[in-house]
Amino acid sequence: MSLKSSEKVETNVWQLEISIDADRFEKAVNDAFLKQRKNITVHGFRKGKAPRSFIEKIYGEGVFYEDALEALYPDVVEEAIREAALEVVDTPFDLEVPEMGKNGVTLKLKVTVKPEVKLGKYKGLKATRKPSKVSADEVKAQLDRMLEQNARMVTVEDRAAQNGDEVVMDFEGFVDGKPFEGGKAEGYELTLGSGQFIPGFEDQIVGHKNGDEFDVNVKFPEDYHEGLSGKDAVFKIKLHEIKVKELPTLDDEFVKDVSDKDTVDALKKSIKADLEEAKKTAALDEVRNTLLEAVAEGIEAEIPQAMVERKIDSNIDEFAYRLQSQGLDFKTYLKYTGQDEAKIRDTYRENAEKQVKLDLALEKIIEAEKIEPSDEEMEAEYKKFAETYNMELDAVKKAISADGLRSELASRKAIDFIVDNAVITEEKPAAKKVTAKKAADADEKAEKKPAAKKPAAKKTAAKKPAAKKAEEKSE
Repeated sequence: MSLKSSEKVETNVWQLEISIDADRFEKAVNDAFLKQRKNITVHGFRKGKAPRSFIEKIYGEGVFYEDALEALYPDVVEEAIREAALEVVDTPFDLEVPEMGKNGVTLKLKVTVKPEVKLGKYKGLKATRKPSKVSADEVKAQLDRMLEQNARMVTVEDRAAQNGDEVVMDFEGFVDGKPFEGGKAEGYELTLGSGQFIPGFEDQIVGHKNGDEFDVNVKFPEDYHEGLSGKDAVFKIKLHEIKVKELPTLDDEFVKDVSDKDTVDALKKSIKADLEEAKKTAALDEVRNTLLEAVAEGIEAEIPQAMVERKIDSNIDEFAYRLQSQGLDFKTYLKYTGQDEAKIRDTYRENAEKQVKLDLALEKIIEAEKIEPSDEEMEAEYKKFAETYNMELDAVKKAISADGLRSELASRKAIDFIVDNAVITEEKPAAKKVTAKKAADADEKAEKKPAAKKPAAKKTAAKKPAAKKAEEKSE
């Protein structure tokens, strides 16, 4: 194979002219004959035993040419692209074969290549990081969630049903005096006030006690399914049980049951530390995303649509893999959700375009800053994979190519470089609102204070940080 010419014919598109010499093409033709002859019958010869010359005489000299070229095509194109030093991002197109015969083959084809990229600003970018301080209210909210998760339902005997209660009942619905399909259930559990049933249904259960039998009169909404929409209905109810949620007591025994801590105070400190860590991580992720978006948007490049389509393909493949791990294939998912693949691709398009821009920007930064993962970093990453997936180190190295891993690590280091060289400021907490009444009271107190006592007032104000610290400690 020889690359006869390589020229740019339009933005991100190059045309290659490739020649395959006679000897290489003849060998490929003979290989095609040997592969196909078992399927060819020629009069006077047993099946698969006819010489090549007889077959070519009957079917034509070029009978094996297309098979030969098909076998050679992937290798010769790859060799030509490598010789032309092009980074191709899509399959070749517009293939022409001006010459094919005993003297060899001439091919012409076009390839789409990575665009030329001009970096924008990637050092000294500005971002604001949200504070990671956790309030006492946030700790309390987490404790409340833990109590809710460990609550139990207790039967109530001495009062009527209220909103928020869970009731167990039998019911049967009638329209025009006749029962309708799907309108009957026994031992049905319903939380009153949840809005699970049509408007007015749950309200009419409130106030009834265990053992009550009564009617509930409702009107189906106009947008209800065909056959019942807009119709008056009567549900005959028998109330069996009223249950209320009982929260456990927040004490040391509860803490020991639901955590590895021994006291309420210890659990509060642990929750606060976990929430702070989560906030720090989320704040850093937000900063990182802000910076990367700025870097991606700052590049100048005419991006080939093929790169975006390939990124969409990759994202859909990843989504399909996650579905498969949950026991659902992609086509079934489309059927259940009433979508087609074209719509799914459109939902991924905007994000795919951003990802392609970022990938191109990171490649340029890696080149500009001469970023290269060390052998120690490569080895550490391989070991991490081995530990995570409980595999032998050698097996991991065979499964993950060194070039792929090196590229991934270089991208991570480039992202770290962007963050490390950014100007990141802490977001100031919102100022506490002062009501007009409080402001007026403060002004009135200030007016009543004797002038001689102003220094003392100033000294008291200076102690505010100590009060704030004590408040934090109580959290």
